Amino acid sequence: MRKTGEVKVVKEPGKSAKAVYRRIVLKLSGEALMAGQKFGIDPSTVATIADEVRDVHALGVQTAIVIGGGNIIRGVSASAQGIDRVAGDHMGMLATVINGLALQDCLEKRGVSTRLVTAIEMREIAEPFIRRRAIRHLEKGRVVVFAAGTGNPFFTTDSAAALRANEIHAEVILKATKVDGVYTADPKLDPTARFLPRVGYQTVIEKGLKVMDAAAISLCHENGIPILIFNLLTKGNILRAVTGERVGTIVES
Repeated sequence: MRKTGEVKVVKEPGKSAKAVYRRIVLKLSGEALMAGQKFGIDPSTVATIADEVRDVHALGVQTAIVIGGGNIIRGVSASAQGIDRVAGDHMGMLATVINGLALQDCLEKRGVSTRLVTAIEMREIAEPFIRRRAIRHLEKGRVVVFAAGTGNPFFTTDSAAALRANEIHAEVILKATKVDGVYTADPKLDPTARFLPRVGYQTVIEKGLKVMDAAAISLCHENGIPILIFNLLTKGNILRAVTGERVGTIVES
């Protein structure tokens, strides 16, 4: 069953925290793979993410990952440079596959069985997305990396994360970002901006808070999937989020 209530820490005396989720979708932006670079993939950053995913997987959490491609190309940016928007979005989808291959390689070098699954068929390098097969991979203890977004132009990888989370019956979306969570305004521009540890879906939509795009928020709202926004740059935050520690902002009803 999906957990839509308050996140709680589950511990036993003398033992480390246990996972509070059975199945998760981790949303990684392409930019998260760049570290201090202006473009491309930083191997040490991918390795750090793979280490944290391995630790989460070791807790028995069924882990799916939706990855972006903004470190290579964005469809919107390509469109602004004169490329047809549909062509640009397809280029962006291919960028997510490149990132997915890099993450899969790092995970498997750490002994984590991983399947790269794409919304666009390219059978020589990845499996096509088949919902029941993806769920079966998770049940067998494999990490599943979803790439190529939804397979359709005009949709972001945030929408892909919301869609896949619903399709595989994930209990939460962990959105890893470069900020600590959601604020009432941009804290870099507004010193009075307040951090929001908890916020409702409707508030996010009405106030235009930068969490996910409206389509993704609406899909999660309709199906009661909470979204946890946290800072990926703080080492160990993925594991903290999975074990119920107070990190970031939870978006729920």
